[in-house]
Amino acid sequence: MTLSIDVKNSSGAKVGSVDLPADIFDAQTNIPLIHQVVTAQLAAARQGTQKSKNRGEVSGGGKKPFKQKGTGRARQGSSRSPNQIGGGTAHAVRPRKYFQRTPKKMIAAALRGVLSDRARNSRIHVLDSVSNAASTKSAIAAVRQFSDRKNLLVVVARTEDLAWRSLRNADDMHLLVPDQLNAYDVLKSDDIVFSEAAMKAFLNGPAKGKSATAVARESEVSA
Repeated sequence: MTLSIDVKNSSGAKVGSVDLPADIFDAQTNIPLIHQVVTAQLAAARQGTQKSKNRGEVSGGGKKPFKQKGTGRARQGSSRSPNQIGGGTAHAVRPRKYFQRTPKKMIAAALRGVLSDRARNSRIHVLDSVSNAASTKSAIAAVRQFSDRKNLLVVVARTEDLAWRSLRNADDMHLLVPDQLNAYDVLKSDDIVFSEAAMKAFLNGPAKGKSATAVARESEVSA
């Protein structure tokens, strides 16, 4: 079973159609799975370089801050104590890794789920080519014809350099190439606009035995 959506040009006229395979765009949406994958993606983006000093790392502390008795205050043995001004942190934050292991099959299933949700709500669109627009203003208008919602995800092929230059500074648009498409960016976006070349590249998938970087280099050379 396949789903068919219209391909439109920058003027809004239908210039063709593209078939979307049901196993990608009409799959079951597993919300707990999507939550786990997105949480892992956001955790992996954290640097984990924060650090504060404990009482063993701050300077001073060789002498009692004041005498043991007769002051009316609680006894203190060191100025490095966490309850002293300039003392160390009681539970010091340490550098750590936030990486969570997420199998590739889970990542792919989460992406299929969010794409299917957007497809069922008619929020996936295809534009014949963003590069046909004569200016940045017309390129934005061509993409914006599909939706006036706030957040828009635009997926363009790596070879569409003019499209990148036209749309990269638009505040309410996020640009990705097909092999970078992920569940988090799809969830953040209200609508997704593919260029026709990007949709074909996404449906074909990466070439077997080649990394995304190698494929991109070959595309640049052929262009």
